[in-house]
Amino acid sequence: MTGAASPSVTSEITWLLHRAAQRMHVVTGAQAETRGLQLRDYIVLSALHKSLNLTQVELAKTLGLDKTTLMTQLDRLEKKKLIVRRTDAQDRRARIPELTHAGNDLRAQVARACTDAEANALTGFTHDDVGLFRRMLFEIIGDSEDPGSCL
Repeated sequence: MTGAASPSVTSEITWLLHRAAQRMHVVTGAQAETRGLQLRDYIVLSALHKSLNLTQVELAKTLGLDKTTLMTQLDRLEKKKLIVRRTDAQDRRARIPELTHAGNDLRAQVARACTDAEANALTGFTHDDVGLFRRMLFEIIGDSEDPGSCL
């Protein structure tokens, strides 16, 4: 591609992380799509799997999405019978989305396929390299709240 911005090993880390994230979105998105999901659907299902009992508002904050965007996602997942929403016992106005058995099974299928796709994308690295990379990313992310979207 003539004139396209291409990263190099001397590029800013932010640019490299952005391009790496784009590449991994393509790789994992393809796995979700072959199973009838959008990548965003899979990420929402994964968040519900990892973080139980979040209200819709808490889930939106966790994913860095506005409530309207998340509600559209949840509506679509509910129509596919991949999630259900129950009323929060502490606050009857709040709703808590939960995976159904079908939703968790589909999420697990995509997760297994994504693990294989990630491994293929990282074939040039040793197991130790990948472990170090994961630790570095985790340190960059930390445990602070991030207002940015992961979708």
